[in-house]
Amino acid sequence: MFLSAVNEYFQGFRNNKYNKITTKNKKQFTIFLAGLRLLYNTVYHWLMASSHSSQCSHIQINPVQITCRYTYEVAPVFVLMEDVVLRKLRSLVGWSEGDGIFCPGGSVSNMYAMNVARYWAFPQVKTQGLWTVPRLAVFTSQESHYSMKKSAAFLGIGTENVYHVKVDESGRMIPEDLEAKIVHAKSQGAVPFFVNATAGTTVQGAFDPLDRIADISERNGIWMHVDAAWGGSVVFSKKHKHLIAGMERANSCTWNPHKMLMAGLQCSVFLMRDTTNLLMHCHCANATYLFQQDKFYDMSLDTGDKSIQCGRKVDCLKLWLMWKAIGAQGLANRVDIELKKREGFQVVSEPQFVNVCFWFIPPSLRGKENSPDYQEKLAKVAPVIKERMVKKGSMMVGYQPLDGRVNFFRMVILSPQLNHSDLDFFLDEVERLGNDL
Repeated sequence: MFLSAVNEYFQGFRNNKYNKITTKNKKQFTIFLAGLRLLYNTVYHWLMASSHSSQCSHIQINPVQITCRYTYEVAPVFVLMEDVVLRKLRSLVGWSEGDGIFCPGGSVSNMYAMNVARYWAFPQVKTQGLWTVPRLAVFTSQESHYSMKKSAAFLGIGTENVYHVKVDESGRMIPEDLEAKIVHAKSQGAVPFFVNATAGTTVQGAFDPLDRIADISERNGIWMHVDAAWGGSVVFSKKHKHLIAGMERANSCTWNPHKMLMAGLQCSVFLMRDTTNLLMHCHCANATYLFQQDKFYDMSLDTGDKSIQCGRKVDCLKLWLMWKAIGAQGLANRVDIELKKREGFQVVSEPQFVNVCFWFIPPSLRGKENSPDYQEKLAKVAPVIKERMVKKGSMMVGYQPLDGRVNFFRMVILSPQLNHSDLDFFLDEVERLGNDL
């Protein structure tokens, strides 16, 4: 009876019957969650309510302990909730159908993409192992996330088979070099199978030209993945959505709502355009103590075998609650941020979005760009300022070198609580901490 009631209730969310959280359906939701403690089945936990407020201030809920997410009978509410959220996210990408799963972080989501792509190209690898496939080649930009190399190492592909494609001065992949790298890999006897494009690189926040990369991938029969862990949330923004034009042509993408949308850690999704149940076929082990084929409900609701995990947190709850509370426009407001330049700070490259990379040039170095020791001295500025701000406790900002460019600051302007006075304070503080260098 309980399962039936939950199913009926959440079908309402599936069909957009409830468009916002109200006092009535919030109480019903609480009752359903509280009733879960009466179930006795394998690995199980229950929800502990407390006075902790989430980002949705009117929802008093703290998922300290909660059910595992692998079968419908164990987690009916969250199976349907995940389905609703994934379908909505796919529709924002531009896919009317597809598949997906919430993963423990963007690195794991990217590894899922590489593993599924390999299975798509060589399904025998699952049962017969690595010696049944040729040497494989992965392509990604010089400024892509390091999880590409980690995935290649973990999956036995090898980091030396990851071809790094050149980028332009803004950090965007150069399509012509991608084509050249594919030709080069083939000449070395490797089989290109996976292209990773990035929508929002870690340092410069660059968005690769997805349409042109899709053309090359399709022409060569290669799986195209988009690592949009950082930049995927621009789908909510009418102003910035053009940055990911062409993502709908990819085979898969990674997207981390816990980044730009500021959902609670962790909240990451792996989305696919595939409709052939490829994710399940790639990862399933068909454990008979969990995934019996003669259950009384639709077995497609038992999504646990899509994951390489067994027990899995209900990360979809974090995004679902936030989305219901502030709506799509509220999420868009977290993405649309206006920037202004300030005289005296030198940008590394023109910002594409919210990553602002810059050098602070102290008075002692201004006008001395042609001095033989200029770069050496400039490289020491950011580390000293960072040390001073941390010891003072005034703020926190990262720095790094990149592709021959000496240490510069990487400022990520993300929080919707920031205002112009905060940004003025940041710049003023950098000047105060570095003027004597």
